[in-house]
Amino acid sequence: MLYLIPTHLGNADLQLLPQQIKNVLEECEVLFAENLKTARHFLKALGVQKKIDDFEWHELTKDTADNELQLFTKIIQQKKCGIVSEAGVPAVADPGAALVKIAHQKNVKVFPLIGPSSILMALMASGMNGQSFCFHGYLPIDKMERIKKIKSLETVAQKNNQAQIFIETPYRNNHLLNDILQNCLSDTLLCIAADITLSTELIQTKKVNDWKKQMPDLNKRPTVFVLG
Repeated sequence: MLYLIPTHLGNADLQLLPQQIKNVLEECEVLFAENLKTARHFLKALGVQKKIDDFEWHELTKDTADNELQLFTKIIQQKKCGIVSEAGVPAVADPGAALVKIAHQKNVKVFPLIGPSSILMALMASGMNGQSFCFHGYLPIDKMERIKKIKSLETVAQKNNQAQIFIETPYRNNHLLNDILQNCLSDTLLCIAADITLSTELIQTKKVNDWKKQMPDLNKRPTVFVLG
């Protein structure tokens, strides 16, 4: 079986996570994680009683080779396994999706556990359309391509009344925000959801024209953007 194990967002209080996560980790034999160091630290902070080195650890990233995935497939068919997210929930904007797909193909039971998703929490708090929305992940790095994509998302959001959700590498947040404010219509709604669940949390929806009057500093702050 394969458990999908959420973690906290940033350095949020571990008490926000349900007790079930700790209980499941105690049962797992094998753990897959994008960053083994931070995953091991998470288990220690959570107070997992099982010795960290007693787990069989495997790194699972977007660059994991096909031959490694085939090895992982054999493992999940034989042992009780878990995917530990780097932040939030596994397999959503997370490389764990590739292994989950294979698990279903091999008839391995998949158990998603309850935990925080910054994407859904941003949508919940945005006031945008929760009945129709689309998550796009990261926008293009190239500035001209990024601006083109932003304008396209704005058009879809207003034409279809569909919330458009996207993220950026934290150190490039300010560049993305500036492109949004310079290229979207003044009355387009933008929700900025930064540092979700942390003491520095900012979640606010305003018109683009209003954001221009007081642009927040999002540098190195995990942020979700929602256009509507």
